[in-house]
Amino acid sequence: MVKQPGKPHLQRKVVKGRVYWYFRRGKEYIRLPDDPDSAEFDAAYWKIRSGRAHRATKTTYEALIQSYYASPAYLSKKPGTRREYRRTLELIREKNGPKDFTALRRKHVIAARDTYAETWRKANAMVEMLSILAKHAIDLEWITANPASGVEKLKGGEYEPWPDAKLKAFDAYCIAQQLTVERTAYMLCTGTGQRIGDVMGMAWDDFDGEYMRVRQDKTDERLWVACPRFLVDYLDALPRTGRHILAKNLTQPLDKRRVQERVMAVRQKIGAEAYVIHGWRYNAAVALAEAGCSDSEIASVTGHRTMGMVAKYRARASQRRLSRTAQNRREQNGGGT
Repeated sequence: MVKQPGKPHLQRKVVKGRVYWYFRRGKEYIRLPDDPDSAEFDAAYWKIRSGRAHRATKTTYEALIQSYYASPAYLSKKPGTRREYRRTLELIREKNGPKDFTALRRKHVIAARDTYAETWRKANAMVEMLSILAKHAIDLEWITANPASGVEKLKGGEYEPWPDAKLKAFDAYCIAQQLTVERTAYMLCTGTGQRIGDVMGMAWDDFDGEYMRVRQDKTDERLWVACPRFLVDYLDALPRTGRHILAKNLTQPLDKRRVQERVMAVRQKIGAEAYVIHGWRYNAAVALAEAGCSDSEIASVTGHRTMGMVAKYRARASQRRLSRTAQNRREQNGGGT
């Protein structure tokens, strides 16, 4: 923290490469606008210095988020969930840190959601996190009602399985470019039908040559998943560079976001930007359904607790199979163009 010349009581703080400015005098410690050369910054500074500014509130977004991070409600979440929460919470804090949370109204929640309308998952995460913060503020007796309650989330698209041509193109590109990390992620996801977050945690000790031991972060399910022959052969030939199959070093796995970025780079090269990693889990389930597996058999691989998603996979497989049957009958009946 460095005190700046020119105006007294100014302090500059750098956090993760980002610069923040504060007015500090005695017990006063008030955040200022980000641009020190702006008229907004100058006006805020002189308003505080002249005593015309309101006394700093204790019910700020920054204070609330810090309090939530220390709460059992947050600390009891799984590490992956905490990381997802923190990503949105830090975005909220960056934009609203010194503002009074108790001034939040339903219209503000809707406006925050609509700001990210083009990325519906991000928009819905904003609504969810503002609601969670509001519940925490109620516990702290800052407010008495949740302004985010009942705010509708945006409807978005669904994850799609990758077309066979894109799967083959991804695999071929990884082989040609010797992209071991990307291809290993692909093999593990399509072979075991697990989420990418759970794949990142797979260690060599979890693989016994036939089965992969999995602990699903989302459901806390513990599974033994039989590996298909193509995955067994791939893992048998894969060099072991650390404790984890996707290893960062001897003891730690690679970061999920880093792997997602590397996979995205390949998707861009092969024209598969419309398809995401989670689609590989869908591919695995559809392949099982097309092979004639029962719902229970599919769930034993994917780890789904309810059959709703399994039924969705089966419907996709059935539609594809029925379309082939229908066209075969058309051809047998002489039904050309």
